[in-house]
Amino acid sequence: MRLVFMGTPDFSVPSLRLLHEAGHDIASVVTAPDRKRGRGQKLSPTPVKQYADTQAFPVLQPETLKDPGFVDRLRRLEADCFVVVAFRILPEEIFALPPRGSFNLHASLLPKYRGAAPINWALIKGERESGVTTFFLRRKVDTGGIILQEPVDLHENMTAGQLHDMLAEIGAEVVVRTAAMIADGTVEVQPQDDAQATPAPKIFRDTCRIEWTRSARAVHDHIRGLSPHPAAWTTLGQAQMQILISRVNEEESVGTPGCITHEADVLRVQCGSGSLHLHEIKPEGRRPMTVGEYLRGHQIAEGAVFGE
Repeated sequence: MRLVFMGTPDFSVPSLRLLHEAGHDIASVVTAPDRKRGRGQKLSPTPVKQYADTQAFPVLQPETLKDPGFVDRLRRLEADCFVVVAFRILPEEIFALPPRGSFNLHASLLPKYRGAAPINWALIKGERESGVTTFFLRRKVDTGGIILQEPVDLHENMTAGQLHDMLAEIGAEVVVRTAAMIADGTVEVQPQDDAQATPAPKIFRDTCRIEWTRSARAVHDHIRGLSPHPAAWTTLGQAQMQILISRVNEEESVGTPGCITHEADVLRVQCGSGSLHLHEIKPEGRRPMTVGEYLRGHQIAEGAVFGE
């Protein structure tokens, strides 16, 4: 099939690569404009553009999707289908262009976790299963008819970063299978049950603040669901500290939520019920490090409490 691929971050790249390797004609790649990044504020291309350039794919980088010139260029490409993986919300005048439709890869088992951050919220909520879904685009976001789904089991210590990488690869395979079904006309679409829908809204800074009054399991899920980025955070004195890796201490304990004690190269922190062992942190203005590394260079006062 002749395809237009739309995507921006690392998550999108495996899907574009496998579509190309499967023999599809990539008429163009649409991605975000180059942005200034890093300390030097140099213009930097998106991961999708970087890969597209290695394959000499034509690239479009519209500032706005409603630019009539951009819409006209898409129309003149005469693609059979548009494939969307981690891109912006498309207006109907764009996703309705190709004769075989436009489909999206979403990092959840829809209708669960509709929204901008499905990977994070599945872990924050303590789910034991997630996965990917391909679906045809329609006007209301993340509600289109389901084409394929692939579930994955989630272990209790999996982080958002680990799940992201897993779903990027699994999702790419599902994208290729979806494109093949559309090409040969064997697609059977299943409607979503809106009554089963759950939200996965954008993550903000306040979302990331740790509430030590919650149970140890809930705090642990919150930490891993935001690790390594944007990262759950707390305060120690006047400084902010991000918590990246934790483990639940199954022994019940009683104490002030947030109270810190040392156990060898581990920080033990009391929660509303139970406690956590912290293994990897990122102090304010520093690189990520193990707790052992941190303790060799810092002293924590007896009775110190996170979040005060």
